[in-house]
Amino acid sequence: MRRFFTPLHILWLLLFSVLVNAYVLLAKYPMLWWGVVPVFLILNLFAGTLSVKARSLRLRICHHGGILLSLFAFSLAAALVFHIVLAIRLWGSDRWTILWSLVFCVAAEAITFWNGIICVYCTSVQLGIRLRVIGALAGMIPVLNLIVLRRIIATVLEEARFEAEKERIDADRASERLCATKYPILFVHGVFFRDTKYFNYWGRIPKALETNGATVYYGEHASAASIENSAKELAARIETIVSETGCEKLNVIAHSKGGLDMRYAIAHLGIAEHVASLTTVNTPHRGCLFADQLLKDIPETVQVSVALAYNGALRKFGEEDADFLAAVRDLRAEHCAPLDAELPVPEGIYCRSIGSRLSGATGGKFPLNFSYPLVKHYDGSNDGLVSENSFRYGEDYTLVTVSGKRGVSHGDMIDLNRENIPGFDVREFYVGLVSDLKKRGL
Repeated sequence: MRRFFTPLHILWLLLFSVLVNAYVLLAKYPMLWWGVVPVFLILNLFAGTLSVKARSLRLRICHHGGILLSLFAFSLAAALVFHIVLAIRLWGSDRWTILWSLVFCVAAEAITFWNGIICVYCTSVQLGIRLRVIGALAGMIPVLNLIVLRRIIATVLEEARFEAEKERIDADRASERLCATKYPILFVHGVFFRDTKYFNYWGRIPKALETNGATVYYGEHASAASIENSAKELAARIETIVSETGCEKLNVIAHSKGGLDMRYAIAHLGIAEHVASLTTVNTPHRGCLFADQLLKDIPETVQVSVALAYNGALRKFGEEDADFLAAVRDLRAEHCAPLDAELPVPEGIYCRSIGSRLSGATGGKFPLNFSYPLVKHYDGSNDGLVSENSFRYGEDYTLVTVSGKRGVSHGDMIDLNRENIPGFDVREFYVGLVSDLKKRGL
């Protein structure tokens, strides 16, 4: 963890270790209160906010919380040793000094700990729900709580460091406007999700592109519908954007089923003239054998029940035409394989494809960790949902993965969990994709 600390932080660690054990000195020299209290307040208010080069207030508070938790963790050992020695020396003569020193130490440590934990729980993205819950449950279990605390500290300090570095990189290249393409970007989501202002399907990616000069729009089509019906919605959406903005064309980035929807719209619905490029991300161009098998194995009554529940829930949110079964059936290899042959790469549109691969079930977040072995059984190497054999389309193809046990999942490719994956910076990956479109004059 030392990589996270500057010489100033190390000085604070030593200073705080002395401060929490300062009661004996304060009792002997009361005037020291005028120095100890301001130092304690300064550490608790500013220890980490001014020592990380980040523009974001969220990041500064996150880093501050990590530093406070570090002060708490590192000073515990010093406090334990100090009070053992103090007890040995004063037990028979002045037990009240021992008691009040303990009270002072515990109060100072508690204030700093709760200040730090509230800061990181309220601001960290990388902690996630899982680590937050583990931290809460392990809080009262000796030794385990310190192990979990160390993990929390390392996570939030690395998050602050990484995000601050990204801010610096974006600031340094701001004048280059790497993603200021000739034509705007249109993001097209996959199945069972919907574009919403409250939770962006594409995570932090659109903001990263806009920071580097891109203009971004969204497909805003249904979450669950047949390929044909989704394509009709997307064709209408593209016509609207072109008409309202005068942009003439769009660079489309489509994830999962969205890639199939766009291919159909380009081939059959007369919008080819308004599409400059199509980038498909983890799209099952030749379908999912996994979906074929599921539909064969699951009784039709169960399928209908699930579909009715899904469609009913979506109607409550205003999606009147939700069709769960049509969406699932259109993802079967039985349906997609002939469709792939029917929809050749269109002339005059730059088309490319991206895919990713998980290294194992443990690399995926729920529910992809469960679906991965099933897909592997039927389809082989996959991203948790789609086989590697189904990704390739267009002029260029890129397979994304990382070394080790993790890999990159279907959800990771759209930054679904807002996770910083070692070895794969998803935001920078998309900046590279869009920057390439700009270089191509698109």
